Formats: sequence, C-alpha cells, structure tokens
Amino acid sequence: MFEFLIRPGSFDLFLNIGIIILKIAVVIGVVMLHVAYATYFERKVIGHIQVRMGPMEVGPHGILQPIADMLKLFFKEDIIPEKADKPVFYFAPIISLMAALSSLAVIPFFDGFVIADINIGLLFILALSSLGSYGLILSGWSSDSKYSFLGGLRSSAQVISYEIAMGMSLVGVMIMAGSLNLTEIVKAQAAYPTGMYAIPQFLGFFVFIIAAIAETNRSPFDLPECESELVAGYFVEYSGMRFALFYAAEYIGMIIMGSLAVTCFLGGWTIPAFITAVLPFLKYVPGIVWFALKLYVIIFFYYWIRATLPRYRYDQLMAIGWKVLIPLSLLNIVITGIIKIMVD
Repeated sequence: MFEFLIRPGSFDLFLNIGIIILKIAVVIGVVMLHVAYATYFERKVIGHIQVRMGPMEVGPHGILQPIADMLKLFFKEDIIPEKADKPVFYFAPIISLMAALSSLAVIPFFDGFVIADINIGLLFILALSSLGSYGLILSGWSSDSKYSFLGGLRSSAQVISYEIAMGMSLVGVMIMAGSLNLTEIVKAQAAYPTGMYAIPQFLGFFVFIIAAIAETNRSPFDLPECESELVAGYFVEYSGMRFALFYAAEYIGMIIMGSLAVTCFLGGWTIPAFITAVLPFLKYVPGIVWFALKLYVIIFFYYWIRATLPRYRYDQLMAIGWKVLIPLSLLNIVITGIIKIMVD
C-alpha cells in the first residue's frame, strides 16, 4: 500500500512537497499580517486626509489597534438568523476567503518565488475572482434578509459587468508578452524598452485599475454593501469571526488585484533598465522590495479614492462598466493588435 514511499526519488518528492508547504505558510502568514495592518493604515490615511488622527488609543499611535479588533471579533457572539439557510450561511464566508487565498498561489513576488508557476496563471486568478463572488451571493441569499439579498444581487451584477472589462484589459498584456504565465509576463516587461507595460498599455492599465476597484467592492463602487441603503449589504446578518472572514477576503482581494497590476503593468519585481543606467546602485535592491513598494502605491490609491470620491448610484455603476470600460478595453485590444502586426 505504501510502496511509493520507498521508491527511488521519493525523497525528492517529499522535499518538493515540504518546500511548497513552506512557501504556502510564508505567503499566507505575510499576507494575513498585511491584511491586519492594511486596515490600520487605511484608517490612518483617511484620517489624515480628513484632518484627524485616526486610531490613537491602543498602543503608540494606535499601532496595536488591528490586534484589538481581531480579539474583539474573535470573542463576539456568533449570531445566526432563525430562518437562515444555515449550511449555506456557514459556508459562504469560507468560499470568499478560500478563493482569495488560492489566488496567491500563482503570483510571483520575486524571481523564483512562486508557489505554482503555471502557464495559465492569469486565467487562474480571473477564474478564482469570479468564484469568490459566489460567497457574496450565497451569503446574501442565505441570510433571510431583504438587505443582504439585494446586496448579493448587486454583487453578482457588478462582478459580471466589471469582470468582463478587467479580463479584456489584460488581453493587451497577453498579446505583448505572448504568454499567460505571470513570471514570463514580468520577464517580457523587463526586456521591453520602457521596462513596464503601463506606458504602452496606458488605456488597458486605466481600465484594469477602475475594474479592480469595482471587483473588490471598494468605494466608490461599494454598492453591494452600501451602508446608506442596505445597512451593510450581503454580510448584514454576519457577526464575530464570520464577519471577519468577509473583511479579510476583501483586503486579500485588494492585495491580489494590486499584485496583478504590479505584475502585468508595472514590471513586477524588476525596475526599468533606463533607471538602473542612471542609478546603478538600484540594481542591488532585492526584487521583493520593488514589488512591495509598487504594491503599496496601488493600495494607497485604494485609500485615496475612498477618502475622495462619493459613492456612485447603481445605474451609474452599470453604465460605467458597460458603456465606458468595456468599449475602452475593446479599443485597447484593437490598437495593440494592429501595432503588434505592424511591428512583427
């Protein structure tokens, strides 16, 4: 039954499995730490934009606030609506969190460090981002609340609309790189004169950023959880750790969308050759540092947009997706294809 354990090469198999498990543990640990402090920095950034201090009470300058929030949610009562579809109600937040965490498997954080270097990495992330929306829809349906149900319906319509625009905005990157492998896309950008695709693909980059904000249900596109109309939307009936799972899935989604923008448009862990030609010492900076700095800029943009723009009406949200972003992404594909044919 266990003959495969003593076959030649079984040690290499176990070594590879051990390395993969270690990578998974490191990635999840670092990302979850970022999720905890992304909430803290968001409150600080928005506070300073609004000329106030943000969290200040727990620890120096409120630095321990995420830990206090986590303990509070952990010990809060887990309330289940009497008429809820309980198995679906229990499972919905797990679907959202697992879909978000699984997307981390194909993101290359620096050269050689990726859990699963598959040839369809880009499609894998798009597929899982669609799967994550099932958690929102099921939570809205299973809660037996009209507010959560409307939030779930809004989420499904929003994902369908903006998933199309986001996927099509990445087609130009696929055409230029000739691959769906995220590591190969980064290497193709490093060989490109500008060092990143955000410059020649500025139209696709613009569409992707707007669609990514809507895809993660962030302000000003947070209609599925619109507090002014739906109280809290699809998770209005959730409390305690189940609420925390949805909260973590949203911030992991922000990190994933930011990482995808960095990987596909901003050169990943590399910096343009013309910059290192002027400042040669920058080539000795580890790739993970460049990746993290670019990611933090994208995350800060999320916060800045939330603190600056008011929420759109739902009809405006749908109009932007179908009448603006999708036509722009189609135009970007046509222009990229024509230039690719002319150059080749």
